[in-house]
Amino acid sequence: MSIQHTVVFRLVHEAGSDAERDFLDTADATLTAVPGVTQFTINRQVSPKSDLTWQFFMVFADQDTYEGYNNHPAHVGFVATRWEPEVAAFQEYDFVTL
Repeated sequence: MSIQHTVVFRLVHEAGSDAERDFLDTADATLTAVPGVTQFTINRQVSPKSDLTWQFFMVFADQDTYEGYNNHPAHVGFVATRWEPEVAAFQEYDFVTL
């Protein structure tokens, strides 16, 4: 059963800044290189109803693949060096189809 993993977030960086672009580019390059990551997209929020302005979306084939991603050194390193200092707020969701 595949897992649809999504995280919505707001960065500490100013919208449209070089720092924002660098964060998103680094995330794309780093996270898509982790084995098992499929359908990775970066989406920008367009509704004023939420102050969480970005979304990472990806799909994993199964729970083992998802856990492999969570524990992969590239993911762990990205979280420690980029996510924690540069993300102001976030929500994470993981879904499976009924």
